Amino acid sequence: MFAHLRPLVLSLAMVLALLPARAPAQDAAPASLIADAVSVQGQNLLVASGHVEVIYDGIVLRASRITYDGSTDRLSIEGPITLLGANGETILASSGELSADLTSGILRSARLVLDEQLQLAASALLRVDGRYTVLERTVASSCKVCDDSETPLWQIRASRIVHDQQERQLYFDHARLELGGLPIAYVPRLRIPDPTLKRARGFLIPSFRATSQLGPGIRLPYFIPLGRHADLTLTPYLSSGQTRTLQFRLRKAFRNGDVALEGAISNDDIVSGARRYLFAEGRFDVPRGFQLSFDIKAVSDDAYLLDYGISSDDRLNSQIALTRTRRDEHIDLALNHYETLRSSDDPKLLPQYRLSGGWTRRFTPPLLGGTATADLSFSAYRRPSDADMIGRDMARISGQFDWRRTWIAQNGLVMTASAGFGLDQYDIADDSSRPSSATRHSQFVSTELRWPMARTGPRGAVYLLEPALQLVWSDTSDADIPNEDSVSLEFDEGNLFAIDRFHGNDAIETGLRANLGVTWTRHAPAGWSLGLTAGRVLRFNGISQFPRDSGLEGNTSDWLAAIQLNHPRGVNLTNRWIFDDEFAFTRNELRLSWSEERWKVASTYLWQAPNPAENRLSDSSEFYIDAAYRFRDNWTASLDWRYDTVADRSIRTGLGLTYENECLLVDLSLSRRFTSSDSVSPTTDVGLVVSLRGFGNSAVSKSRSRSCGVKLARAD
Repeated sequence: MFAHLRPLVLSLAMVLALLPARAPAQDAAPASLIADAVSVQGQNLLVASGHVEVIYDGIVLRASRITYDGSTDRLSIEGPITLLGANGETILASSGELSADLTSGILRSARLVLDEQLQLAASALLRVDGRYTVLERTVASSCKVCDDSETPLWQIRASRIVHDQQERQLYFDHARLELGGLPIAYVPRLRIPDPTLKRARGFLIPSFRATSQLGPGIRLPYFIPLGRHADLTLTPYLSSGQTRTLQFRLRKAFRNGDVALEGAISNDDIVSGARRYLFAEGRFDVPRGFQLSFDIKAVSDDAYLLDYGISSDDRLNSQIALTRTRRDEHIDLALNHYETLRSSDDPKLLPQYRLSGGWTRRFTPPLLGGTATADLSFSAYRRPSDADMIGRDMARISGQFDWRRTWIAQNGLVMTASAGFGLDQYDIADDSSRPSSATRHSQFVSTELRWPMARTGPRGAVYLLEPALQLVWSDTSDADIPNEDSVSLEFDEGNLFAIDRFHGNDAIETGLRANLGVTWTRHAPAGWSLGLTAGRVLRFNGISQFPRDSGLEGNTSDWLAAIQLNHPRGVNLTNRWIFDDEFAFTRNELRLSWSEERWKVASTYLWQAPNPAENRLSDSSEFYIDAAYRFRDNWTASLDWRYDTVADRSIRTGLGLTYENECLLVDLSLSRRFTSSDSVSPTTDVGLVVSLRGFGNSAVSKSRSRSCGVKLARAD
């Protein structure tokens, strides 16, 4: 009889019915009731029917009919029932009885859904004190089932499951893991974090690995929280009698930074004695806006990182740095330690320690306008050897001042002028062929003209043409300074108009020269663009500082040409050539990537002529491809291949096959490394990772899940 008064009368009736059960809690929020009809029967019964919804203390209950008995302070509920908990859990049931505050009672033919991932179906579900949910004769899975007869890809059957909402843990009694309905494992007691818990003590996903050197083995990580801001992961790695390894990862967060330590210790049949490595990195905010960071790497032998698939680095760079960056200022100070893992390197002849630092300030000069930059830097390194010349040590302190200003004319011509000077002081030790001390000053002036022009074609395409000319004069005082940091050279679009093409400080490009270039670009209405760039360098005083086959030697450099294509359907192509007037090529580099919804390909081809200055005595040519293809909704195949075309042999090949859906991830990989040296042998590596989604912080893949109705196998 109250059906037409439900906005007010029904809410009041349910509040009066539920308040006695919670009378001691004076600050509890009142309950709200919405229903199609509410009636009062006798002195103690209140019946709500038709689309009933109760909201109380963060809990939402929906049902077709609810009967409240005031004498027992209990609710009898007829389904279908939906109970939305305050912690995000969802309970579905056919019928049940609950206390008036909805925290205790029993629900029949129930399902518990956690974080929209893990589902637990049971013949009966008990709620205890608003904290525990107990499911009897239950089955758990995160797999979707599309019909009543279908079996989930995986499920865990148990005689009982207890969900502790406060600790966010799931406790299984007599758990049986089934794959495709086939039992494969039994555990009397099992504890697993629920999907909402990101950090919980316990085992993480194991991985299986088999190599030609270590044989088949398993990594089984165990995660240990150390308070709210630290954790430790211990990973035993055991193989068929060939290795005994314990790997660890320790992370710690502080108020002003964080630290991460990673390492392992091994005993195997490859090398006698213990093998180990340690990587440590951290970052801290220190006073006055500075940041202190460190990245330390150490290993016991040259092949350890490759043998265990930890890293492919063949030279380790450890660094401690102090930096500060502001709008117009940058300060840095760093100490580096270098360790080579290459059998071809002599550690005594390579720099072992390097101390460097710098201060850079940018400002606008009051009379000149434009932008000026003042820079002060220093660098010092030491080799382990004290032998003459080959054990050379060197220290440098430098000061540099640069100025640059740009004007734009009414016809669009862009004019830029720049100038600068610098002063360097060098101290050289363990080299009788050089002076022990040397001072060098340098200066440059430059002017640059660019004229960007644009027009629109009859079909809407936009064409851009930009010729550019740059004149540069630079000079330096005579100083016999060895070139330690400017050996490697690149000639590309990025430094075609550079003042100095040497990367470091020891060598400085000098003389009068003209840098010429032109860029043409077409932007199509369909969204794709095509760009062409060409340029070269002309020298007027016969000075040649660059080695042969660098593309920059002589009065006239080689031609630099590049083409770039970008397509909205995921195609990106870049090809760069360096060649002389007779079209004899020095360098050819091609990069191609193509990605669509189901597949992606990225490939690189690089060919370089010999260059003794870079310790490249013969042609260098490599081809690399990285591809992945999703040939089914849940299946992805991958390939990576690196091939030396000069030696006509593979360097590395890798194959992968991945199956992924809303409840399972299987990743199978096969790789082969063909390179060898005195310390490293060719190795074949097979890996397998199987992950059951829905536990802990293992996110379910929404894009790979099926769209059919969500059902779950019945609990026996």
